[in-house]
Amino acid sequence: MVVFAVPAEVAVILLDIEGTTTPITYVKDTLFPYIRDNVKEYLRMHWEEEECQQDISLLRKQAEEDSNVDGVVPIPLETGNGEDEVEQVIQAVVDNVHWQMSLDRKTTALKQLQGHMWRAAYATGHMKGEFFQDVVPAIRKWREAGMKVYIYSSGSVEAQKLLFGYSTEGDILELFDGHFDTKIGHKVESESYRRIASSIGCSTNNVLFLTDVTREANAAEEADMHVAVVLRPGNAGLTDDEKSYYSLITSFNELFLPSST
Repeated sequence: MVVFAVPAEVAVILLDIEGTTTPITYVKDTLFPYIRDNVKEYLRMHWEEEECQQDISLLRKQAEEDSNVDGVVPIPLETGNGEDEVEQVIQAVVDNVHWQMSLDRKTTALKQLQGHMWRAAYATGHMKGEFFQDVVPAIRKWREAGMKVYIYSSGSVEAQKLLFGYSTEGDILELFDGHFDTKIGHKVESESYRRIASSIGCSTNNVLFLTDVTREANAAEEADMHVAVVLRPGNAGLTDDEKSYYSLITSFNELFLPSST
């Protein structure tokens, strides 16, 4: 087994989700298809609710900002002309959501609606968060050793908390000291990692970041964080240069903490 010796100054472990704690297949085969398959029914069911109308307003505003983007689907305003008009607006929202998802966009408007849909699905037991087998036992050991553990994902903080709050392992939110999403900055920008360390109240070199994406690893390293790249089934392959440059692990069990001695 490969062992990555965690430097003595590390007091915080910062985790990516997709491809690191959670199989990419869960995101691609469960989370996103649920949105595509259920968005129309969800809108019909929650149409009169203020939260749903706020989601639609945000999507409409995004569509206006995207007016020059090829293929954009505009969302008309409702004028109160009955059920037929409501169905037309709902279909426009559905088409816009499908269009954005087909381009793998991560707009705040799209993420907000997705988060609300997933919340309903998790709460009713239609979905449970999934993790690689080594993840939860390893995090428990890290915490017992005095490590703080945070999440940094492009998925919203709300979506992160749903994943860990309604999981195959039960509610494991207590294992995390905090959550960050792209509101603090994009994951390929080094400044985001400086902001995270500042928010936690430590230096960047007190943090070990685990991710499967080398562009994120590079940004964190530029900010003087320690980094290990996680190799999981289904993840994108690395170049030979990347394999030789980065510290690689295939399981969280391969992290050797200073306090483990």
